[in-house]
Amino acid sequence: MNITPIITIITGDLTRPITALSDMTGDTGTAMGRSMNTGGIITDRRKGRFMSTQTLSRTRSLSIPFAVREKGRHHNPFLDALTHIEYGRMTLIDPDGNGLEFSGPEKGPRAFLRLHDWGALDELVARGEIGFAEAYIDGRWDTNDLPALLTFGLVNSESLERFFHGRPWYALLSHVRSLLHGNSLRGSKRNVMAHYDLGNDFYALWLDDSMTYSCALFEGDEDRSLEAAQAAKYRRILEKISATPGDHILEIGCGWGGFAEEAAHYGLKVTGVTLSREQATYARERLYCAGLQHLASIELADYREVTGQFDHIVSIGMFEHVGEPYWPVYFDTVKKHLKPGGNALVQSITLDDYLFESLHDCNGFIEQVIFPGGMLPSKSRFYEEIARAGLECRRMSTFGQDYVRTLRHWLSRFEERKTEVKGLGYDEKFLRLWRFYLASCIASFISHRTDVMQAELVHAA
Repeated sequence: MNITPIITIITGDLTRPITALSDMTGDTGTAMGRSMNTGGIITDRRKGRFMSTQTLSRTRSLSIPFAVREKGRHHNPFLDALTHIEYGRMTLIDPDGNGLEFSGPEKGPRAFLRLHDWGALDELVARGEIGFAEAYIDGRWDTNDLPALLTFGLVNSESLERFFHGRPWYALLSHVRSLLHGNSLRGSKRNVMAHYDLGNDFYALWLDDSMTYSCALFEGDEDRSLEAAQAAKYRRILEKISATPGDHILEIGCGWGGFAEEAAHYGLKVTGVTLSREQATYARERLYCAGLQHLASIELADYREVTGQFDHIVSIGMFEHVGEPYWPVYFDTVKKHLKPGGNALVQSITLDDYLFESLHDCNGFIEQVIFPGGMLPSKSRFYEEIARAGLECRRMSTFGQDYVRTLRHWLSRFEERKTEVKGLGYDEKFLRLWRFYLASCIASFISHRTDVMQAELVHAA
């Protein structure tokens, strides 16, 4: 007999509150506390079947960790949707300390959700991902593994997708709001300052020593450090564009100057542009301290304000922030400033082609809260835009799972330094916001909704 998926309902009281999956042992989720009553039932809501826990334990490797009172349980459509999941398992503790467990027939993430307020699920239903994120930021729910919980939601998108964006009225409101954050010359500066001018001291706490804020390149090397992986990424880019000493590179979106410094060490000239005053100040100082200011310069300018032509153009992790209405301008700029015979390389996060079409007018937590005005391209749309501009892609490589590892490094460092983050004046809500941001990115790459590409561009024949 196969009962999938299941919702576990146990009668009796908890012997003690269980606040994390670390309180449980073994793959079956057996609680460490043994004195509870386990004479309950399992309900498969799709099939309307009831089984004893003893019967279920013979059909699936699962034992019941704790109790939940069915009577008076909060009714929310999200809970009903959880009974139709396909992958993994979720343990949910309600505000009264009662528990529910949802399990799908296929292997997947093991997630834990502790609700402090039933209204958190109501926010999810009404306002989608943003409502759920804000409820987390406000401390209305917790988990012991945020990336696992968010990954659980994404891999079960077939059952849960309708809750990602909220009710239709809110999805429309979110789309209208995104239109107000477009990346015009003025809007781009405002949007960049909102994220990158949080302070160099803040980013220095959790980025690597090169202050690189984009996907590193690990190439399957389990022993490679984050710092070494970022340097490897820069070297690969220089190899791909076939740069030789004396060549002049335009870097669109130079960040804190990590690539500019690496390239200058090889005798290359670099002109980097950024709209972040904090980044520009830091990048200029690092180049001066390295004695490379004669080779690399940093301009506080928009990419649309650049003049002259360059042997190569490099853009690392910046295209995501351009915004779809400005993609033609971006590639026209690359075309205009790339010398004949020159090579360009764009590293960007991409969105799955199917998701790009289905989510085109939906704006989630990242787009509204973290990177206003941004838009991830699909690979197909990227190809369309470069062809329209008179460019062609010579080669493309992808390494999205390296971003999982990069982001895990960042999240771990951030957690280790959260006391120092607070010392910079950021409160608990900011810590939770940033944690949710990094964790949601991890989940997106694990579930293959997003990828990372390096596209080598040349003038079309």
